[in-house]
Parts: sequence; C-alpha cells; structure tokens
Amino acid sequence: MTSQELQNLQKQALQLSNGDRWQLVQVLLDSLKREANLKPKRRNLSHLRGIAKISVATGESNAQADYVTYLTEKYQ
Repeated sequence: MTSQELQNLQKQALQLSNGDRWQLVQVLLDSLKREANLKPKRRNLSHLRGIAKISVATGESNAQADYVTYLTEKYQ
C-alpha cells in the first residue's frame, strides 16, 4: 500500500461515526492478536531440563510396593 493510499484510508476512517470507528479498531486489534499468536515464541527452557526424569536411588525399593505395604499395615 502506498503512502497516498494509506492517507486516503485514514481520511475515510475518520469520517466514520464513533461506533463504526470503534468497530474498526476492534477488528484491527483482533487481527493483530491473531497474527501475534501465530508466531512461535522462542524461550529458554533450559531450566526445565530433567523435570520429568525419575530418579531411583540405589537400594531404594519400588514406590508401588512401598505403598502397598503401607496400606496393608495401615488397614490390618
């Protein structure tokens, strides 16, 4: 769009009623939000590395077996 075309569009927009201008603003903002959400955000996720890792110390028994033992002893 050329500079002249943009100026003409701006003049036309300013001739609209207040309600129509607010509606135009809302449509433009919605389109900008959609475009912003389409772009993937690059973030540093290195602080999450290993968050899902399950660590089992040597000599430690199975957690499920421990829980079964706990329940068995509790409800005897």
